[in-house]
Amino acid sequence: MITSSLWWLLTILGSAVAYIEISEEYLTSIKQDAADDQAAGEYNYDEQGDDWQGTCQTGTAQSPIDLIFSDAKIVSIPRLRFNYYNQTLRTPLIITNNGHTANMVIPLTRDGTRPYINGGLLPGDFEVQSVHFHWGSRNTKGSEHAINYERYDVEMHIVHKNTKYATMGDATLNPDGLAVLGIMMRSVNRLSTRNYGLNKIFNQLPKIVEYNSNATITGTLNVGQLLGNIVTGEFYTYNGSLTTPDCAEAVTWNVFSDVLDFPHRQIAKLLNLQDSRKRPLINNYRSIQDTNDREIYYRALNL
Repeated sequence: MITSSLWWLLTILGSAVAYIEISEEYLTSIKQDAADDQAAGEYNYDEQGDDWQGTCQTGTAQSPIDLIFSDAKIVSIPRLRFNYYNQTLRTPLIITNNGHTANMVIPLTRDGTRPYINGGLLPGDFEVQSVHFHWGSRNTKGSEHAINYERYDVEMHIVHKNTKYATMGDATLNPDGLAVLGIMMRSVNRLSTRNYGLNKIFNQLPKIVEYNSNATITGTLNVGQLLGNIVTGEFYTYNGSLTTPDCAEAVTWNVFSDVLDFPHRQIAKLLNLQDSRKRPLINNYRSIQDTNDREIYYRALNL
């Protein structure tokens, strides 16, 4: 007998026929993430978000922004602390083409813990929820934030929720609800990389070309592997918003100044994905927003 949860899993995996053991908690998280995405309504990147309505239009603390070193306040604040980031996650993991990005909900570790971050200017503990990407096209850079007026090929977002809130929906209603790590990725003409974690994700992208398709990632993976070898002691941090509708102003952003080099052949796989209209899913980044006199802080490594 196929349970409703297993049937749902087989449905989202399309042609999958083998039984895949996945926890009920992880299934619930995946379904809730999909529901949250659908609740945002239909949107696209035809105008880089300039046609989005609601808070996306009227908000005063919107993201992304241009992070300019000379305009930032250099501050002595604690390092970001990455708790349980080195603990192996339960697998298989599910990566999804939701029509806007390649998205992966992150489950508990094999020990039953949930990786979380604190430190910096974060107002509490923030547990990891998901990871997704923003990219350009064959001729454009696709990071959402710019650093000193420069955009990069890809920007990876690792999304976290304040542990004081029960759900992502609750968290988006509060200015201290969410924290996002922003990692810039640079396309390089290199055939291979030691970034084991990102390789495992990008190797599955050819399986999720179509909208609403999914693929599984097996083996061992931890959240810390997504950071590669970047220097995490230097970063910009500011109060901003989600960069997708409803653009809730609930995010403490932490964008690393160090850049992750990644092979062009891997990054090129993102350009083959399709949106819900069966069009190429490219340039899925929002335009730069006004800072509106917000304070932008920079933590230097020697502080």
